[in-house]
Amino acid sequence: MADEDCEKPFAVERAKTGRAKCKKCKCPIDKDDVRIAKIMANPFGDGKMKAWHHVDCIFDIFGKQRATTKRIENPPEDIAGWDDLNNADQKLIIEKLEEFEDKAPFKGKRQASPNKTESPRKISKITSTSPPKINPKSSIKNEASGSLRRDDLFKEFRRVCADIANVSAYTDKTAVVKKMLRKGADGSGFKGDVVLWCRMLLPMAGKRIYNLQSKQLIKLFSRILRQDEDAMLEDLEQGDVAETISTFFDTSTNSRPCTRSQLTLQEVDKFLENLATLTREDDQVSHFQSIIDNCTANDLKMIIRLIKHDLRINCGPKHILEAIDADAYQAFQVSNNLESVVKRFTRQDGDQPGSDPGTSRSPVKGKILLSLMTPVLPMLAEACTSVEMAMRKCPNGMMSEVKYDGERVQIHKKGHDFKYFSRALKPVVPHKVSHFKDYIPKAFPDGDDLILDSEILLIDMKTGQPLPFGTLGVHKKAQFQDAKVCIFVFDCLYYNGEVLINKTMRERRAILNKRMTVIPNRVMLSEVEEINDSKDLAEMIAKVIKMGLEGLVLKDVNSTYEPGKRHWLKVKRDYLCNGAMADSADLVVLGAWYGTGNKGGIMSIFLMGCYDKNRDKWVTVTKVHGGHDDATLARLQDELDMIKIGKDPNLVPKWLIVSKPMVPDFLARDPKKQPVWEITGAEFTNQGVHTAEGISIRFPRVTRIRDDKDWATATSLDELRVLFKKRTDSIDFSLLLGNTSDTKNTRSKKVKKLDSYNIKRTKEINDGTLADDIKPDVGIMDYDVKNESAQTCGEWKKNDSEGSDNAVFYAFLNNDYIEYSADGRPLNWIEGRKPNEGLPRGAKPLSERGPAEMVSFTTEKLQRKLTLRNPYISTAIPHIYCTYIVYK
Repeated sequence: MADEDCEKPFAVERAKTGRAKCKKCKCPIDKDDVRIAKIMANPFGDGKMKAWHHVDCIFDIFGKQRATTKRIENPPEDIAGWDDLNNADQKLIIEKLEEFEDKAPFKGKRQASPNKTESPRKISKITSTSPPKINPKSSIKNEASGSLRRDDLFKEFRRVCADIANVSAYTDKTAVVKKMLRKGADGSGFKGDVVLWCRMLLPMAGKRIYNLQSKQLIKLFSRILRQDEDAMLEDLEQGDVAETISTFFDTSTNSRPCTRSQLTLQEVDKFLENLATLTREDDQVSHFQSIIDNCTANDLKMIIRLIKHDLRINCGPKHILEAIDADAYQAFQVSNNLESVVKRFTRQDGDQPGSDPGTSRSPVKGKILLSLMTPVLPMLAEACTSVEMAMRKCPNGMMSEVKYDGERVQIHKKGHDFKYFSRALKPVVPHKVSHFKDYIPKAFPDGDDLILDSEILLIDMKTGQPLPFGTLGVHKKAQFQDAKVCIFVFDCLYYNGEVLINKTMRERRAILNKRMTVIPNRVMLSEVEEINDSKDLAEMIAKVIKMGLEGLVLKDVNSTYEPGKRHWLKVKRDYLCNGAMADSADLVVLGAWYGTGNKGGIMSIFLMGCYDKNRDKWVTVTKVHGGHDDATLARLQDELDMIKIGKDPNLVPKWLIVSKPMVPDFLARDPKKQPVWEITGAEFTNQGVHTAEGISIRFPRVTRIRDDKDWATATSLDELRVLFKKRTDSIDFSLLLGNTSDTKNTRSKKVKKLDSYNIKRTKEINDGTLADDIKPDVGIMDYDVKNESAQTCGEWKKNDSEGSDNAVFYAFLNNDYIEYSADGRPLNWIEGRKPNEGLPRGAKPLSERGPAEMVSFTTEKLQRKLTLRNPYISTAIPHIYCTYIVYK
């Protein structure tokens, strides 16, 4: 490529191998197809890199980017390799360019402001290296020399964010951050504030709360920019408030954006710190006006994203912190203290481990383990889909706890001080937990300092029964005069200076049993039962479902508390048997809302309802946003016949009964012509917000588009009432219990029977080993078994094909060696000694089985242990049992 070609922003060629993928659609670019690349800075080293696209895809990108962002205008001047194309390829690109310009993508798409230019949906890259103007009022923290450091510039922060957004792989994102924090913006070494950089890159991990939702921000900036608020709200339907404000800032006549960024990270951080303290609208307007004169449009866009705690770079704590140290993210999971973790792993904290009596640390790299009054990431549970899965995941036995349908709360007590944190690690509103300060000291009389994991829910004081989820709200709670908030404690992480997260579940539970005094209907210990048998687990699951409880949480008895890890199991009816035990209904699409983020500007949330024959009206049942892929959503934009009403209750037609909070952006023109979808959820509920007599579906998702049904054959309100009343009676529990029943296999199998097991010795070996030169005499005979019930010894399939009979685990049961399938079924046993279904304690993967150490048994007693080092034995009889062979 010529030198002048290297400076061009685009490149073109025919694909050479067909291996490269388009950066937009992620599909391979076929060999010999014309492809166009954007030339950009390489985030992993010096020089440039090419991001290849299909021709159609790159013009789609041009249509969504800001008018000022570089695009192809004059192909010979803008595209490297243009002269190497043949005339047909050049003509193709010119036609695409003319078609693109005719469509005028920078006009009219945003109906709110037809004269505005279209702004990019992603952060545009900063390519200018011109020195920025310096605001004389800027003050840089930790600036010894008083000169401005490039690593402190806000535009460099935006550049790094753009680079992170432009790569998709997790390791590539970490590499971008690592390069910046090690080499700095100029490549000579990082000279900025690493703690500040991490805090800005992870706004969701900070403690700042601005209480500024998207519509409130629009209201503020319509005043600041003197723009029409309704026009801005209409533009907000595209789903990105930062993009909307940036676009209207570009066209504002009252406040004009700077041509070059003048802000520093320290200035932005100080601005955000002060913003978090303001609550009055006039104060917020004045505060934004103090910084907007120093902002470019991209600066303001990024500041709004920092306020919204979403930089739109698809990057989280793991990506950022692993750029600092491989163990930093794990430390953050436990402590949730970003500043402390970053300082320790960058050696900026001079404190010695253990210097704070409220903090427990590991000696390894100064990693923080626990800190009182700082929330710990809660341990989580993955969905358990079957009894077999539970037995496989908990081979040592499990603690089975009732899954309470409340709100998770982490309690910190330090002397007489209390703090309560939600599952999202935010402070719990006081009306839910303030009274516990009177009861927790009574429940833990000797507990001066502690951290408890718990669930709070409303309890009916007359019946002692928990009330449904959602009743803890201040207004809902007022409806239940005889109910009180109760806390159910299920784990203890810290007690009087001792960190308990590395103790087993059984040990932690024993501490709770010993230390805690139950206060009825105020501070309770969670119901728990230890289970080791699959049939007992199936019966327990059936019991809680019949009682109408949410489900179970299963925890291996030997498991430790792992913050942020999904190593517990949650059992709910809609998870089991591929959803066969879940509640579902066939509902009609009545309306829709605009989505947000990547789904901004399209209908992606849908209002589902049913027909009330008695009133000749349609009523709402639920709103659903899960279950459709992107292709289906794109198709539905044209297929659904909707009228836009913009959430205006006055525009709701007479055929629909809908509560004000459920008025959507769009409503069906004719509900009788709308499609029918099967909606499946955890359970039917009755919370009152929907007009189908309050009946709704919890955690709904679309499981099927019912093309075979119309409005007349969909679920009616009368049918929905019946489904709600019989929601547990209709469950087929045999699906669950059948998983643990013994089944007989009548297939003919080839069995290799060990007829004799005579091993000659050259000397007496007291330590249970054989000499290397010993070769055993083994006789093997073949015979067919037509009926497995008459089989006298277990047998393994010897082929490696996939199937449920393949051995995956092994265990010793009363000196019997048993191998198990992946779903916990025993595959071999002595007649009359068939083990139970499910993996027993001590079961191990076959891959962990050591050298073939065998034990020969007689019918009377255990003989001497022998170690077989002869490969003939280990290969000839690895899965054959009759007289009895055991692998240790």
